[in-house]
Amino acid sequence: MGAVTRLYRGQNDIAFPKWWRRALVLSAFLMIVSIASFFTRGLNLGIDFEGGVSWQVAAPGVSVDQVRTALGSEAGSGTKIQTIGHDILVEAPKASTDRVDSVRATLAKLGKTSPANVNVSTVGPSWGKDISHKAEQALVVFLVFLLIYLAVFLEWKMAIAAILAMVHDVVISVGVYSVFQLEVTPETVVAFLTILGYSIYDTIVVFDKLKENQARPALANRLTFTDLTSLSMNQVLMRSVNTSIVALIPVVSMLVVGAGILGAVTLEQFAIALLVGMISGAYSSIFIAAPLAVFFKEREPRNRALRERLQSGRLTPPTNAEIEAAEAADDEAETDGTAAGSTGDDATPTANGSGSRPATSKPSPTGPTPGSGLPPGAIPPRPRKKGKRR
Repeated sequence: MGAVTRLYRGQNDIAFPKWWRRALVLSAFLMIVSIASFFTRGLNLGIDFEGGVSWQVAAPGVSVDQVRTALGSEAGSGTKIQTIGHDILVEAPKASTDRVDSVRATLAKLGKTSPANVNVSTVGPSWGKDISHKAEQALVVFLVFLLIYLAVFLEWKMAIAAILAMVHDVVISVGVYSVFQLEVTPETVVAFLTILGYSIYDTIVVFDKLKENQARPALANRLTFTDLTSLSMNQVLMRSVNTSIVALIPVVSMLVVGAGILGAVTLEQFAIALLVGMISGAYSSIFIAAPLAVFFKEREPRNRALRERLQSGRLTPPTNAEIEAAEAADDEAETDGTAAGSTGDDATPTANGSGSRPATSKPSPTGPTPGSGLPPGAIPPRPRKKGKRR
């Protein structure tokens, strides 16, 4: 059986604990770099947060260098010049009234139009502070409700692991913007909030499978929590890969088509934040949330005792065949329950129209039926029901 087939069927045998140690070292390094860059270089905040003036005019064929040369000393420190399709956008954090008029006249000359056709926008710093404050409030409310939800439907230790993995994603994403000095705009903030939901979703996929395996005594009572987590991740790895690929396709399309071909800067700012966050979210659900949950759970008395019994040889872990049998038994039980629920209240009309169910034949407790090939007095085996395998 090939590696792709095993991945598709959830029958991988990847030793995730071995990779967790390396991934945690990598994540620690990236977080240190991100935090250090944030406090030393800061973020490249747009005028929506710092306040300033922007000029925009249609100037087909005019490059950024031509605009900068034409502005000369008027393009002071902190002035940003970029092209958006056929338009030229100039942003300055601070500008006097005289400078606003002179830049407008210069851009009108480059665009071969009148100054009245140059769009000028002024943004005060208080507006950016309001946005930042509301974003912080939304983040706090989101974290509180998320922690309560995960603690109720999973358990509080898994909830803490999921929250820490999400913090990891945000720190790495902000660090990328700080290291490469990408501009932070309101669209970027929206993308960061979107990242939180995606990161949690991918983590819940892994933890949900882990809770399902914990409910199987044949596995939970013969595997350490570390091995049970590794088994669960192998079983849902294909689902996580598919989820990540499907989510990244439209984001890459926004970067290539929206920003690269159409020149939509707003889409570029939004898509870069999503791209970094989604990659970090898919990574953290496997290499951050899972090992943190293992770290918390392995210290429980039950899991410590189970590990000691396995290490002493008094208990042996299940084989691959036993693991598959445990899954098949659950599938068969679910199939039997579904069949019983769908037919338990049905009544089959009889010939006399009474509507009662006809009596079903049962195997004789005294022996097998003639011609069955079993010795006299033997009880025939119960026929196995074919359950649907997942």
